[in-house]
Amino acid sequence: MNAKSDITPSPALDAFRDVVRSRRSVRRFTDEPVPEAVLDDCLELATLAPNSSNLQPWEFFVVKTPELKAKLADACLGQNAAKTAPVLIVIVARPDTWRQNSRLALKYWPEDKLPGIVEKYYSKIAPIHYNQGPLGLFGAAKKTAGLFVGLTRPVPRGPYSVNEMKIWATKSTALAAENLMLALRAHGYDSCPMEGFDECRVRRLLKLPRKGLVTMVLAAGTRSDKGVYNRQYRFDRDTMVHYL
Repeated sequence: MNAKSDITPSPALDAFRDVVRSRRSVRRFTDEPVPEAVLDDCLELATLAPNSSNLQPWEFFVVKTPELKAKLADACLGQNAAKTAPVLIVIVARPDTWRQNSRLALKYWPEDKLPGIVEKYYSKIAPIHYNQGPLGLFGAAKKTAGLFVGLTRPVPRGPYSVNEMKIWATKSTALAAENLMLALRAHGYDSCPMEGFDECRVRRLLKLPRKGLVTMVLAAGTRSDKGVYNRQYRFDRDTMVHYL
């Protein structure tokens, strides 16, 4: 039996499926602007993405100024998506904000009473778990300890280095980027996530934080008639989805 036949129809599911299936990487946009209210709503929905320890290691730089946007498009190798989009959003992972965000997690706790386990995590455990120490020496020590302890019981395996912290932050930031793209589509707008850019030039143009990582540059706007270059296709799902 086809498992899909067992799915109960739902307006919310149908709407979500339509958003996901109609989202495409659009390469050409019209000059119609994206309303400020729409951008604000999409960015808010982006920040609701799941993320590691709720440390929200991301920043979004919204570029609408024509002169700066043109320079940024040039740094994106002159891609049509970058040149034609009315707005470009530079999505930056922040592997270096975990300490201050740990304090913010306590400050912004939404309940009247702060659970002891939450206070302990952000004030004692997180400073050990995410801190790599000078020259990464503390991270190396944690890795060694983890190897021995892991012989007898499950233990967290990292992040144990500055590079692993970059991966840690990028994973959460990519989830927020997906929220942002789906939110734009739900509002009737489109996007194109771009990895093809000169990161050094993007950094200089936007004066980005030194330790921030440009995860992607997202072009956003209304797709033109020739905005989608080809039909969407995916590889055989059975080669990538495994039921165990």
